[in-house]
Amino acid sequence: MSDNHHSKPLVLVDGSSYLYRAFHALPPLTTSRGTPTGAVYGVANMLRRLLADFDSDRMAVVFDAPGRTFRDDIYPEYKATRKKMPDELSMQIAPLHEVVRAMGFPLLMEQGVEADDVIGTLARRALEAGIPVVISTGDKDMAQLVDGGITLVNTMTETVMDREMVMQKFGVPPERIIDFLALVGDTSDNIPGVPKVGPKTAAKWLNEYGDLDAVIAHADDIKGKIGDNLRASLEQLPMARELATIRCDVELPIELEQLHLAEPDRAALTELFTRLEFKGWLAEQLAETPDQPVTSRAAANYETICDEAALERWIKRIAEAELFAFDTETTSLDANEAVICGVSFALESGEAAYVPCGHICPGDPDQLDREVVLERLRPLLEDPAILKVGQNLKYDMSVLAGHGITLRGIAHDVMLESYVLDSTATRHDMDSLALKYLGHKTITFEEVAGKGAKQITFDQVPVEQAAEYAAEDADITLQLHHHLWPRLSAEPGLRKLYESIEVPLVPVLSRMERRGVLVDVERLRRQSGELAARMQELEQQAYAEAGQPFNLGSPKQIQALLFEKQGLPVLAKTPKGQPSTAENVLQELALDYPLPRLILEHRGMSKLKSTYTDRLPEQVNRKTGRVHTSYHQAVAATGRLSSSDPNLQNIPVRTAEGRRIRQAFIAPEGYKLLAADYSQIELRIMAHLSGDEGLLRAFENGDDIHRATAAEVFGTPVDAVTGEQRRSAKAINFGLIYGMSAFGLARQLGIDRAAAQLYVDRYFERYPGVRAYMERTREMAREQGYVETVFGRRLHIPDIKASNGQRRQAAERTAINAPMQGTAADIIKRAMIAVDAWLEAGEADARMIMQVHDELVFEVAGDAVEVVGARIREHMESAAELSVRLEVDIGVGDNWDEAH
Repeated sequence: MSDNHHSKPLVLVDGSSYLYRAFHALPPLTTSRGTPTGAVYGVANMLRRLLADFDSDRMAVVFDAPGRTFRDDIYPEYKATRKKMPDELSMQIAPLHEVVRAMGFPLLMEQGVEADDVIGTLARRALEAGIPVVISTGDKDMAQLVDGGITLVNTMTETVMDREMVMQKFGVPPERIIDFLALVGDTSDNIPGVPKVGPKTAAKWLNEYGDLDAVIAHADDIKGKIGDNLRASLEQLPMARELATIRCDVELPIELEQLHLAEPDRAALTELFTRLEFKGWLAEQLAETPDQPVTSRAAANYETICDEAALERWIKRIAEAELFAFDTETTSLDANEAVICGVSFALESGEAAYVPCGHICPGDPDQLDREVVLERLRPLLEDPAILKVGQNLKYDMSVLAGHGITLRGIAHDVMLESYVLDSTATRHDMDSLALKYLGHKTITFEEVAGKGAKQITFDQVPVEQAAEYAAEDADITLQLHHHLWPRLSAEPGLRKLYESIEVPLVPVLSRMERRGVLVDVERLRRQSGELAARMQELEQQAYAEAGQPFNLGSPKQIQALLFEKQGLPVLAKTPKGQPSTAENVLQELALDYPLPRLILEHRGMSKLKSTYTDRLPEQVNRKTGRVHTSYHQAVAATGRLSSSDPNLQNIPVRTAEGRRIRQAFIAPEGYKLLAADYSQIELRIMAHLSGDEGLLRAFENGDDIHRATAAEVFGTPVDAVTGEQRRSAKAINFGLIYGMSAFGLARQLGIDRAAAQLYVDRYFERYPGVRAYMERTREMAREQGYVETVFGRRLHIPDIKASNGQRRQAAERTAINAPMQGTAADIIKRAMIAVDAWLEAGEADARMIMQVHDELVFEVAGDAVEVVGARIREHMESAAELSVRLEVDIGVGDNWDEAH
């Protein structure tokens, strides 16, 4: 063996010490299914660091074996004070062992002894063979092993301990550490020490007398209470020393020569990182793995179609196929602006084609003409009997509509398959889905088009590169469908939701987005000016209140002013321990102090100005003169739609300024805006789900539900309920469906907690069905990890079993509210599909143009308002059969605020 090899250290890793450290020290990490993975990640990350830090192929990871050890025989109370290992940790041991082995580390566990003893034995053997040893541990007991050739390294804190460092840290040399531990004791292992003897006293005695035996011999010389304690402990000291001694003579079934790193098992690591959802490592793994299955780029059979004969061949195959994957490549993410520069399709896994028809890169091969390609594909794309699968097909449908083609036969969308299966498991974009479900790292848009300011549009990407990227999109879409559809089909409730709500909604949303809404740009500009003036006034008032000018947009300056200069109470801290200036903190302070109120008002104005009054005029489409929002079907965990550019869901309706923004959404000449809004839909769903007789009766009688609740809670006749009581009852009604606690209610109503608790208790006395529903729902979420809406949508609650109380309580609140919010989302989606079908039949001069929360907004010809309003109400109220009637309020006006 060469000297060079001898100088490479043997690295021994104390897996058990790190497992506990990682579990307690790192933030809890779970997969989307709620399986804890933080300790696995922490230890595996540390092992990766060790591999990077040490140029050695001699390594081993040692864990404690389950069961008793010789120390339990010496002292039955050994480790008896240790709590049972939490389930969140014990369930991580098996996957961690799998990861360690797959990384190529020898893994050792020896019955009857501890990991320390195995490490001690191997370290001594290596030292005798002239091999330096590095022990990677966080355990101070290991300091007794330090020797000229043995050092400790704590990979978590990045500290190294040699003989000098042991002296510095403990005040005694390594050979006295056992004596030191016997005197001090170890609470975590339940090793008894001498009462009141700490590290300083133990080190002083050992340095004065030499070793433990000498300390025992001089016990009578030590004065005071501490001397009495020592003399009372004399009998147990030899046993404490034995317990603290790491055995270095364990019989091991492995020789030093066998402690070598093996080649990592890449297939196993890919599977493990996929299962554990370690996405960054998985991407690395896939990038390093040359021989992936059919999902690898090299193995895939991708064709670039540049002549009519090849196109005809594919068209013939598509026409005969049961289903084909389809994707467009365009010049813009905005479907209203996008121009097609290529299309791709796939019929079999690993086989796909790209038809470039608008690339403008010099040196590209001849391409077919865009119009020719689209005309040849038109019969296939417009035929409802030829079924298509895509990823976010709403976008492709809108782009094709811009080129005069109506996409029909949308059978599947993998984004929606993934979303319906589990809305919180992953993001639902193509790259995330490929990584999660196929373990495949796709070519990203940035890889072919560049990043940031240097990014080019897709038509400038050379055809050869574009073809591989685009064909892969179609191929992976098809593979994802083959993977997800069997899982979805196996769940009848989820399949029905997907087939009857999510997929039919795609064309409805595409049409709404393309129609857009008219905005009054002049009015918005005026409002921007007024907001700017009001912000300036607020600034001056804030400066006067603060006694100095400051930047109202700077959390740091606000923090200094409020908490240092003005001495306001600190209600919450940032993760770094600074007083928080977050919105909810300022809101609470604003109840009692003027400066936070002014800062909040200024923030609100600033947000409205930048997000809406300044931004909306820029978002008007040049061709249509209207604003076109994008609706997102696969973002909100509850099934609600969200929107962006502009975000219609966030325009505040409670403030005068917010309502004025709605006034800028106007009807075109000859039309009115009609807003149809479900009345108290979530409370009605609560009545249906809980079956509470009191709630059902109140809705049945058409009572004002908040007034009825006030009468019950405050024990007064309905007609004697005051406005204040109704307001409190409304806060209780809505607070409870969001899982609000008495503490939250007290804050909202500005009353003390005891009074709020009384209200809540009375509410539950009057509506016992609601309390029973909440208990039932919490229990169901704990048992199965998800709750369901009336229509079978599953809402996964990963944190429902979290050991962290705050996260668990937040999960319980979500569990209670999600079935209501999710059912409301399902109902309005069903209503949209029904209303859209009626409007598409062309019976009325009306268009559906917006959806916001529980409200639909239409443009309706002035003379048709009554008839159209009645039909819309009919469709919306019959969108679900609940045990209470759905009610829809309808408003009409020249702008959205008037209609609302």
